[in-house]
Amino acid sequence: MSFGVRILHLGYGEVPGPEVYWMSDWEQWHRLAFQAFLIQGEGVNALVGTGPARDLTAMNAGWASLLGERAAFQRSDEQWLPAQLDQLGIREEDITHVLLTPLQLYTTANVTFFDNAQICLTRRGWTHFHTSHRHPHDDRWTSIPPEVLSYLTHDAWDRVRLLEDEDEIVPGLRTWWAGSHHRASMVVEADTAAGVVTITDAYFTERNLREDHPIGICENIYEALAAHERVRRTADIALTLYDERQLERYPDGIVVPSDS
Repeated sequence: MSFGVRILHLGYGEVPGPEVYWMSDWEQWHRLAFQAFLIQGEGVNALVGTGPARDLTAMNAGWASLLGERAAFQRSDEQWLPAQLDQLGIREEDITHVLLTPLQLYTTANVTFFDNAQICLTRRGWTHFHTSHRHPHDDRWTSIPPEVLSYLTHDAWDRVRLLEDEDEIVPGLRTWWAGSHHRASMVVEADTAAGVVTITDAYFTERNLREDHPIGICENIYEALAAHERVRRTADIALTLYDERQLERYPDGIVVPSDS
């Protein structure tokens, strides 16, 4: 099956340079353009990420406590993900799959809107979430908020799919565990008319990939280098959840048309 891929721009956040580029850019801040992705094919409307909650108070309070007020997430009302889907004429009940990478408030907050979707996340990430009491990077309630966790383990449990390190969502749509950024980080691969499109949070920008320069907020550099190598080898179009240059390359959001 061949898919179309569309970027959904969720808003901006600024982070210190060493968070994006390991041991580099010390005096700089970089603006990240947070993105979700809509992957569409015959009978498939898959979301990679669900975007931050409508109310950004809790998420921004956490970011400010770590990085200062400059790091606050900036978003217009129209950029809230359910609002974007409505503008595209896509009903929440038409979403068939939700792929969560990583497990963070900016990906998990709106999961409860998609009552018909298979919810896909890595088995490694799910296990880590439930077995780690203290972790310097993967805080429990900034990974999956309590109301979303209750939804996943009660109302939606029959639709939760724990992905193996190499898995196939449907023919032509695959995932593999990447690590690097978080224990739940994976790479999504979609076959399209333009070749294989990869989507990941394992690195943040094209520069990370081109220079083989790991992100600074990296849990394992060896995983980062392995993810870079595999993406360079397999991707015809390599995308991340954060690179604002992607918005310049695809100003209408369409990476590959869904009717190709």
